[in-house]
Amino acid sequence: MSSILTNNSAMVALQTLKSINGDLSKTQAMISTGKEVGSAKDNAAVWAISKVMESDVKGFKAISESLSLGSSSVAVARNGAETVTNLLTDMKEKIVAAQGENVDRSKLQDDIKALTDQIASVVGAAQFNGLNLLKGTASVNVLSSLDRASDGTVTSSNITVARQDLSFDAGSYGTGADLSTNVTTTLGGNLAADGTGDAFSNGANKLAATVAGTITAGETYNFQIAGETVSFTTTTPNANDLANGLTAAINAAGIEGITADVNAAVITINSTSKFEDVIVNTTGNGGATFALQANGVTAAASTTNTQTINARASELTFSTTAGVNEGDGYRATIGGVNYDYIAGPGETFEDVARGLKTVIDGAGLANVETNVKQDATTGAWTLQIDNAGTALTLTEAGAAGGKATGGLVGLDKMDVTTGRGVTAALSNIETLINTTIDAAAAFGSSQGRIETQSDFISKLTDSLKSGIGALVDADMEEASARLQALQVQQQLGVQSLSIANQAPQTILSLFR
Repeated sequence: MSSILTNNSAMVALQTLKSINGDLSKTQAMISTGKEVGSAKDNAAVWAISKVMESDVKGFKAISESLSLGSSSVAVARNGAETVTNLLTDMKEKIVAAQGENVDRSKLQDDIKALTDQIASVVGAAQFNGLNLLKGTASVNVLSSLDRASDGTVTSSNITVARQDLSFDAGSYGTGADLSTNVTTTLGGNLAADGTGDAFSNGANKLAATVAGTITAGETYNFQIAGETVSFTTTTPNANDLANGLTAAINAAGIEGITADVNAAVITINSTSKFEDVIVNTTGNGGATFALQANGVTAAASTTNTQTINARASELTFSTTAGVNEGDGYRATIGGVNYDYIAGPGETFEDVARGLKTVIDGAGLANVETNVKQDATTGAWTLQIDNAGTALTLTEAGAAGGKATGGLVGLDKMDVTTGRGVTAALSNIETLINTTIDAAAAFGSSQGRIETQSDFISKLTDSLKSGIGALVDADMEEASARLQALQVQQQLGVQSLSIANQAPQTILSLFR
């Protein structure tokens, strides 16, 4: 049936042409924008995913800039620490030269002062964009990543860079929890501290050897003291003569820090060894015996006997069970004057002992010398303090909540114009060099991690961009071919619609 009111063919042709024009418009948009999904109406789910990933890409761009800034800041600090290490090595050369007695120590002291000033300048200038990692103890966080969980939650990640304080700052002693139980004092090598300000042993520690037993002329007896052996062969069967002969042999041997006195058949060995215990052994080929008494302990009479004379220095021995926290301060009060060291982050009792040694040495006390040792059995770290002059008192204390002492404390107080100062400087410069080496190594490790993360972020960003492209980018080869096809379809559609529109004209022939 034909109708002049309803042209079904034209309607079909028109709908087909509209569909073709819609596809053509979409294809032309793909070609002009390069995107298959250019808006939410194209594909809401894909568009939403792509926008989330695009926001992450922008975030990672900011992270890349943060990593670059962090890497530069750490690089400046590392270079500063390495420079300070080199300057301290130069200073060590001056200190070693000052060990000689026929050198101009005042000139060497001037050189050391100049190097110290240069180190202070380097530490002060080692900043990037106002951030100096060579001062203070607060760590610095460098933004390193954005982590998106499966539920869409986003959290940031950081690379923590620990400051390495290379200042001369003395810090400040805290008023927090009492830490005095973490350090014990032994005075003069023999006496236990009672907390009331006991005096150093500034004389000699003694060992009494009582000679007894059956003695026959022609017998040989030996005393081995601090590894050196002295001998005496009896000429009479008399204990007093044997004691006199051994005393004379000990004094004639010239053992450093060792002298001997005799009273009847009792030999008194005097030791002024500051930091080393002195071991005394007796042997013989006869019947004489030696009862050895030292440090309040008596070894029973025997021909073959052993006893130890404790080192003269007083000792601050630190705990092997307690830990060290930032701000923990330990104090040695010598002659009523306080000497403090306050720990920084990550330090140990070895650091505390060495730091306190440096502080005491820097005070330039005329007759006080220090040494740090570790017990081979317990692992405990001990600061030994020896006083060879006027009697001084020594007490210890500890308190939390302080401000950390700088890593190069005492450097500006090194004095090589005196023999005692030269000895202390040679010991302390090694500690300070190790401090700066550790600081440079820590910065190097942090810088390497930051650069690795920066490289990863760059590659991750490229991967995200590639993923976004796979989701939303148009296949241009396909789009080009489709455009050609749709243009042909459009021309055919127009012709079909034209033919359909001409169909009602044939009805006119029925009325002719």
